[in-house]
Amino acid sequence: MTNVSEACRRSPVGSCIRVPARTAGLRLGAVLCLAALTSLAGAEEWGTLQLLGREVQAGTTQRFAFIPDRSFEASYLNMPVFVARGAAAGPTLCITAGVHGDELNGVEIARRAFAGVDPGALRGTIIALPAINAEGVRTGNRYLSDRRDLNRAFPGSAGGSVASLIAHKVTTDVLAHCDALVDLHTASNDRANLPQIRADIDDPAIRELAIHFGTGIVIAGKGPDGSLRREAAKAGIPSIIYEAGAPHRFEPVEIARGVEGIQNVMAYLGMTDRAQKEVSESRVYQSSRWLRVPRREGGFFFPQAELGAVVKKGDTLGAIVDPLTDESHPVVSTLDGEIIGMAFSRPVLSGYALYHVAWHTAK
Repeated sequence: MTNVSEACRRSPVGSCIRVPARTAGLRLGAVLCLAALTSLAGAEEWGTLQLLGREVQAGTTQRFAFIPDRSFEASYLNMPVFVARGAAAGPTLCITAGVHGDELNGVEIARRAFAGVDPGALRGTIIALPAINAEGVRTGNRYLSDRRDLNRAFPGSAGGSVASLIAHKVTTDVLAHCDALVDLHTASNDRANLPQIRADIDDPAIRELAIHFGTGIVIAGKGPDGSLRREAAKAGIPSIIYEAGAPHRFEPVEIARGVEGIQNVMAYLGMTDRAQKEVSESRVYQSSRWLRVPRREGGFFFPQAELGAVVKKGDTLGAIVDPLTDESHPVVSTLDGEIIGMAFSRPVLSGYALYHVAWHTAK
């Protein structure tokens, strides 16, 4: 017969937090479940973690290669794996980064957050894949060697392309251990993002994880099909994305915020004694949309409005100048909301995404 504590022990986040609505009882239930998890599992033997052919003892950390062999093909599939097995029982938090090789802030957030973990004081396990597209991180390439977007390849297959092979092995050999997932990203293609969590806030467990990241804003959405976050959520693993900054660079402020967010999540899951922090409800946005270059108004883009600016419909956000005719086209907001993403000054053509604006859906 399975009791509540046993269910919590098998799935400390999913089984205990998934309820019809976000209420005070939800939060209390999550805390009680995590307390029960630690108490019950701690009373039993907190043994060695078996992961990717390695054994990680309680109270220790290990860093090793995802694929142990040194074949030609393995060099294209390989990535670093960091594991911290706590001295006491608890949930498993998985941290992923570098799915897009040009998004460096996330890679450093994962490395720095893991480096700060004391396994002797940790309850549970941290599994970090800080550079899933390791080749892309080394070369500054967003995509894999097969020119595919890894974040559209999950859950993958054992008989597919490089992207599909990596996605399949991450899904079967790593995600199977995860009770919660934080995937780290930045903007792409000469754009920058305001620090934000992207999450399916209709799922109570995921909403709680997003709120307790405790930094930035929260943007509602399930994510695209084939993305790591969406496929993990389909498998019952509460999953969120942290997006902050621009590609191809390390940004210390955004990295520090991301590390703080990981630490906040660990506290929420009962893995550490750090004080918990939450994102204010007023910072949770239900809708967002990109403002794009109107048809036949391409040219040189010169932004005026900045990330985090609150704008009204009709506000001028910048200008696009045709360098051949000197004709200037104002970039005008068609929405009321907050700018959460934007393009840098650069040449742009029709349809290019300039400003990402988020807003609260009317109730």
